[in-house]
Amino acid sequence: MTDQLEGILTLYKKEDLKARKQHNFNKEKHKLWKKKSIFYELPYWDTNTIQHNLDMMHIVKNFSDNILWTILGCPMRSKDNVMARRDLEMLNIRKPLHPISLPSGRWSLPPASYTMSSVDKDYFCRMLKKVRPPDGYSSNISSKVRMEGRTLKGLKSHDHHVFLQFVLPIAARRSLPKNVVDVLIEVANVFRQLCSRINKKSDLEQMQGHIPLTLCHLERMFPPTFFDVMKHLPVHLASDALVTGCVSFKSM
Repeated sequence: MTDQLEGILTLYKKEDLKARKQHNFNKEKHKLWKKKSIFYELPYWDTNTIQHNLDMMHIVKNFSDNILWTILGCPMRSKDNVMARRDLEMLNIRKPLHPISLPSGRWSLPPASYTMSSVDKDYFCRMLKKVRPPDGYSSNISSKVRMEGRTLKGLKSHDHHVFLQFVLPIAARRSLPKNVVDVLIEVANVFRQLCSRINKKSDLEQMQGHIPLTLCHLERMFPPTFFDVMKHLPVHLASDALVTGCVSFKSM
């Protein structure tokens, strides 16, 4: 990283602020960076073992948010929409999921493997209505369920933490296909192990190779729009835990 940033300024140059055309971008693939953090001007920054703290709670909340709203198909919040399907069409991948243009000018989206029917959503929400966590463990998730809209409202960061790791894999078992549930269980296991109070060095070293594989399974299931920068941060969590120890010691 330090070698790549050699000669890069901490401020943008005027020409870097201009929008680059596609043909210019292809010619300048070797220029990966426009600017570097001013922290790299500190004399000791290169020797820091951990240069940036990744907050587990925010990463888990982002994962939980996007997975929940996508499988429930919530308008404006789901990562699976017309634009996402048109991206698939443009990339010429997953042809069964390409949008279908209707005579009315609207678009019809073929159901994906993670798409829930109305009956599945009702069953999923009824399962969440029955969740009764121990006192002091988390807020009452069942009170956040809105049956009339088949959605959840008012979940806090810690609620997402509990929801993704423990509740979602169980609640979705009857509402989603086995291949989708298996991937959700993988994701839950990754975060559950990372957030454990006791972690062995051998387990974390094994997770360094397992986390990218889990993300690949997610990429095969969800559309490309699902993957923003937050979805790739877990790749670094296991190596960070080997240096900093228990995640709870550095959570914000």
